[in-house]
Amino acid sequence: MADRRRASVEVAPAPRALPTRFLTPDDLVEMFELPSVETVYQWRRKRTGPRGFRVGRHLRFDPEDVRAWVESQIKRVAA
Repeated sequence: MADRRRASVEVAPAPRALPTRFLTPDDLVEMFELPSVETVYQWRRKRTGPRGFRVGRHLRFDPEDVRAWVESQIKRVAA
């Protein structure tokens, strides 16, 4: 009986390591399973998503900024 209870407990998976390169909007779409890249651009316009920066006309995200943003979202939900 104790084995069945132990087996039913869900454990959160360990966070995956983020790439060491700067991330693209398409990377964020894939990571967060977003409906489209337009969601990332809406976050940027509304200033609700992770901090990004431009390299010429291309938008990039520092993986550490993305990690900090995710942690802030988790804390906000937990509060």
